[in-house]
Amino acid sequence: MSSRDKKRKKKKTPFGEVLSLSLYFLAIVATAWFLNSFVITRDVVSGNSMYDTLSDGDILMVDLLSYRFSPPKRFDIVVFPSPFEQNANIVKRVIGLPNETVCIDGEGNILINDRVINDRYGTEKINDPGLADGRGVTLGPDEYFVLGDNRNDSLDSRSAKIGNVKKKRIKGRAVFRIWPLNGFGKVKGR
Repeated sequence: MSSRDKKRKKKKTPFGEVLSLSLYFLAIVATAWFLNSFVITRDVVSGNSMYDTLSDGDILMVDLLSYRFSPPKRFDIVVFPSPFEQNANIVKRVIGLPNETVCIDGEGNILINDRVINDRYGTEKINDPGLADGRGVTLGPDEYFVLGDNRNDSLDSRSAKIGNVKKKRIKGRAVFRIWPLNGFGKVKGR
């Protein structure tokens, strides 16, 4: 038997075992941190502004990667930081895209550049057009207009408290609901 074979057959020392296990654990933690920070994360819906698509307490998986390569699309459900609470997010649907003008008329219709859009997500007629009344809101080159699906119970881009959402503030796109189990599956978007 060669000396190389004898070295291979040697048992690891307790220190070697601990070191090996520690490196293995560190690799798992680093991978989980990377995935949670840059690929996909979990978020919880707070409130009923997205009812009936999403409900208070729903747990979502949020894609953090897509918007690094392509912009949000109309009707995507996006997640962005709350301006009111630290470490809290807001979940809304994208309605207006960069450089568009969004207006809500007296009938509650949403107009994009003076054309009514097919809004199949709103649960009722919009009573308060907010900032989108009259001449509407013209978005900048990196701004989005977002609404909750429960249009009359939603604090969204119609309010100056939220306003237009800049792309750099959007964390990601809600893609999957993991809780409650009876709602498990892909989140309704586009």
